Amino acid sequence: MNFLKVSSVMSILAAIVAGGPAALAACTVASVSGIYGITSVGLDSSGQPASSVRQITADGKGNITGSSTKSINGLIVTLTFTGKYIVAANCTGSVTFTNSDRSTEHDKFVLDNANQGAFLIQTDNNYTQSSIAVAQGTATCTDLGVKHTYAFEATGTVVGSGQAAYVGQLVLNGAGKLTGTANISQDGSIASGVALTGTYQITSNCTGSTVITPKGLPAMKANLVVVNGGKELMVIETDATTVITGSLQM
Repeated sequence: MNFLKVSSVMSILAAIVAGGPAALAACTVASVSGIYGITSVGLDSSGQPASSVRQITADGKGNITGSSTKSINGLIVTLTFTGKYIVAANCTGSVTFTNSDRSTEHDKFVLDNANQGAFLIQTDNNYTQSSIAVAQGTATCTDLGVKHTYAFEATGTVVGSGQAAYVGQLVLNGAGKLTGTANISQDGSIASGVALTGTYQITSNCTGSTVITPKGLPAMKANLVVVNGGKELMVIETDATTVITGSLQM
């Protein structure tokens, strides 16, 4: 390389170093706007297992509305809620949920994925609960709109029986039917390659429900929330005595 080429390269490098990295845009309350799904797992104030799947709408001005399905030690409840949130310039924030049963929940959160998601932790005393939020994005919320092959996982507790975990594949056919296979651990007892059949229904507001029957086992009912442009579904089992959440991902 001759002297002129070396000089040109060094000049370009010097300009890059002098300029430094581009400053990241500061977050504001408007950074959280639109519809999100949130899945939560942990322990309630009594130390009992608890989980939930929520769909929230944030107006970009600090206000939220939404609905949730919760399992509190296997007791399944559905609620609506309103709430308030604030966002700091460093993309952290806090949110208060006021539920239709008059209970309240306070969380701290950190935005991620270009503000299309967040990690949350409940900050009320005696609760041990964390959550993941994912934006709904541009999703086609019909049975046909989620016609995909999904990998899925779910984990949690069956009250009185112990821990449960599931990993497998589900094929949604676009007309309300599903098939698949699963590997299942029921309190450490393993079943591999279990055939799955079932049905699902997606409503226009990007929530839904499913009934999945593993071969040789009872049917499992669950509620769904569509997120990530239909590439992901958040799931909570709605059978009594279960505290199980999971997700389907393309």
